[in-house]
Formats: sequence, structure tokens, C-alpha cells
Amino acid sequence: MAVTMALDLWRLCEPFLHHLYVGSVQTVAEMDNEGDPGVNVQTLSIKNESINRVRVVWLTALTMMLIIAQSIAANARPDSFADLAEKISPSVVNITTSTVVAQGTGPSPIVPEGSPFEDFFREFRDRNGQGDRPRRTSALGSGFVISEDGYIVTNNHVIESADEIIIEFFSGEELEAKLIGTDPKTDIALLKVEADEPLPFVAFGDSDVARVGDWVVAMGNPLGQGFSVSAGIVSARNRALSGTYDDYIQTDAAINRGNSGGPLFNLDGEVIGVNTAILSPNGGSIGIGFSMASNVVTRVVGQLQEFGETRRGWLGVRIQDVTDDVAEAIGLEKTAGAMVTDVPEGPAKEGGMLAGDVIMSFDGHDVADTRGLVRRVGNAEVGKTVRVVVFREGKTQTLKITLGRREAAEGAVPVVQQGEDGDPEEMTEKVILGMTLSPLDDELRGQLTLAETAEGLVVTDVDTLSEAYEKGMRAGDLITEAGQQKVVALNDLEDRIAEATEGGRKSLLLLVRRAGEPRFVALTIEEDNE
Repeated sequence: MAVTMALDLWRLCEPFLHHLYVGSVQTVAEMDNEGDPGVNVQTLSIKNESINRVRVVWLTALTMMLIIAQSIAANARPDSFADLAEKISPSVVNITTSTVVAQGTGPSPIVPEGSPFEDFFREFRDRNGQGDRPRRTSALGSGFVISEDGYIVTNNHVIESADEIIIEFFSGEELEAKLIGTDPKTDIALLKVEADEPLPFVAFGDSDVARVGDWVVAMGNPLGQGFSVSAGIVSARNRALSGTYDDYIQTDAAINRGNSGGPLFNLDGEVIGVNTAILSPNGGSIGIGFSMASNVVTRVVGQLQEFGETRRGWLGVRIQDVTDDVAEAIGLEKTAGAMVTDVPEGPAKEGGMLAGDVIMSFDGHDVADTRGLVRRVGNAEVGKTVRVVVFREGKTQTLKITLGRREAAEGAVPVVQQGEDGDPEEMTEKVILGMTLSPLDDELRGQLTLAETAEGLVVTDVDTLSEAYEKGMRAGDLITEAGQQKVVALNDLEDRIAEATEGGRKSLLLLVRRAGEPRFVALTIEEDNE
């Protein structure tokens, strides 16, 4: 449509441009035919000037037509999705799974013990000798073929615990699939079927170039109504639901139960997302659906194809986002990066990273926040040595860290409580920064089930009107560091407050542990603390 209109514009402009060109050439020709050798230079000058004028006119006209054509194309709306649907349908599949479950795991009537109906329901359940005999249940989902040799992508929750997976193609043919690998973190699964002929397939597109407002098409098996097409737009980008590696495209294209695992296409017929979840109060589509972005999926699928499992990089730190008050407390110029709250045994500790460091750059890429760091580390190659720039004690430092594998370390990271040997001061209490604090002793260690080597200041009470309470400080919390230095006695904390005040800082950074989990809290320094 845009090309047709551009051609129409060209036909309108062509006579005018032709007239200018022919007229200029004739003028130059007349000058050349005068036969006066004394004006050859002048004639050449006039000729060049005329030709340049023609070039300017032609280029200006061509530029205007291109601008108009692009504007028309940008504002164009497809008259129909029929051609696209016809193109992509052969590569989309319906998935039926079956699972054997114990009879006792299903719903059963609630009958009070000793009720006269108890024997009746037992007899009904055991009729025909079935008793607690296992039964088979079925579930429906969607997927799409990504290679002619039969690799199929779907959601992990579609095939999870399935004993049998049947793939139905658009042609009506059915094939049994085997499971290649799954990734519960992104809810992606890879299947494989063996077909007699090459299968039609679709390619992944670049989800990062999808813009809010772009047209998208979803296809799948909603509520068992196979090979159903719906259209909408990209409603939002970079949505995070609950997972560490979430990068969802939000769309208003109708997605319902059974669409899970199906593709989300752009208008070029490329897969830019895998339909995974909906937000709905009633279980049906209300125009808020989520598709895992293709740039996440392609990495997962590549590893599942190669290894049958995922292999994500692992740095080995606990982190939290840097807030404005935390940045001010440690002298960081801008609020960015990921603050390290704990460094257990692992790659980061071996590379020299410390609690309190702020990771500013990872493998040559700036770190904006914890989410960005986690995704970048996870996408890094296991065993790769990377440069990590950290902010420590007012200046940056570069560390070299060899990444481990997250899957191997998952769930095996111990919480290490560190402390120096020494006798704490005599037990006292004092209110500082809105908190009643006591040095840690053996009795408090027992009450809080802390390691014998744990040291710090225990919060025994918090003023409910204080900033500390607003920022989540509670009785039982253990303060182990202040101003990125260890605190064992009350005067240690007071000294840190004095140092921060003398340094012109308005906040003090505390490292707090609760049930073994560390986090940083920045509190405003009150003037009455000396």
C-alpha cells in the first residue's frame, strides 16, 4: 500500500522533474552551439551549475517521496491477518499430555468418621474392584516447531510429570514426543518428534526490537479449541512476574488456558515470545497475557538442545539494590549497581569480593540493578573468567572472577557468620537511631539460634515512630557492620556515627542479619547522636 502511494506520487512529480531536466539541458546545448571559443569556460561553468541544480531538485523530490512512504508504512494497519495465519499455522501444534495419578490424590466426598454413609461411599469407591487403583488424567497445551527435524518448544508446566506427550499437527497427523529437557526457571521445555518428512517450522525473532504498540498474533489450543488465532498489540515490555530470569512481553491478544506454550508472532511471522501466563480474576482472558521474550527462550533452548539441561553462570554472592540513601551513605555518586550483602564460599569469594562491595560493572557491561546483574551472570558461560568492577571504600577496584555453575550450587550455599575472637564489653543497653541495642552474648546467641562465632549488636526494641522501624528494623535483628566496618560493642556503632558525621554524610549504612539472611539498611544520622 505504501509502495503504491509512493509510485503514484512519482507519476505526479515526473512531468515536472522531466521539464526541469530537459529545459536545463537545452539551455546548456544552446550555449554550446554558439561556437564562441572565448566563452568555453563560462559555458562549462553554466553547464555544471545547471546539472547541479537538476541534481538538487531530483534528490529533494526523492527524499520527500521516501519520507512520505515511510510515514504511510508506519501508520499502516493490516487489512487482514489471513496471509500470516496461513503461513504460520503448519508450524504450530496442539499438545495433549497424560499422567497416571493415584486414585487417592483426587477429590473425594468428605464424610464424618462413624457416619452411616461412610460404608456407602467406601463401597461406591471400591466398586468393580478399583479401590485406590491409579487413574490416568489428561491436559492440553500448545507448542511450535523450531526445526525441520522435529524440535518443539512449549511450556514446562504443560508437560510437567507427563507420562505421555502427543503432538497434533495442523494437518491432523499425531506423533508421540519425547522430552529433551526443561527449565522451570523460565517455564520452557524442549520436545522432539520423529517424522518421516521434514516438518514446517518457524524462526525466532529479536524480542528486544519489539515496541509497545506493535501488532502481535497469538496461536494455540485455547480451551481445547485447536489452532485458534488471536491478534493484539504489545502492551508492555520487560514485565517480571516471579522468576529470577523473567522478561515477559505483555499483550492484549486473547490468551486462555490451553494457549500455554504457544507462540507469539510479529507481523513478519517470527516468534518473539512463548505464551505462558494470564492475569485474570475468572480464569479467562481479560486482555492481560504474558509471553516469555524470545531472546530469553533462544538461549535456554540452545542449551537444552546441546546439553539436555541449562548451564547458567554463577557468581556466588547475595545482593540487593542500591537505594538513594545507601548511595549517599557510602559516597556513591549515582544510585546504580548491586550491593553485595554476603559472600559465601564460591567464585566471588575466591576472586576477592567482600560484603559491602557495590558491583558497578560485570564483564564489560554496566550494572543498573540486581535484576540486570542476575540475568547477565546467568547468561554468561560457565568457567569463563570475567572482570568485575566494584565500588569499595570510596574508589573502584577491578576483580577477576571465574564463574561457577548455578545449577550445581543451587541450594548448597551456606550462610557464613564471620567474627573475630574477643570478649565483648559488659552487657549494657542503649537507644541509638531509634533502636534499643545490646551487644551479643551467649544468652542472646542461644535465643536467636546464632553461631558461636557470631558477633554484633542485637536489636531488642524499635521505636515504632522511627525511621528504623519504617525501613523494616525489628527486635531480634543483628547489626554486624556499620559504615562497612564490624561492630561488636555499642561504642563501635557510636564511633561509626561520629566518623560519618565528620565526613559530611547524612546516612549510615548498616549490615543487618535476620534468620541468617543479610541486607543493608541506610539510616539517617540524628543530630543528637554524638
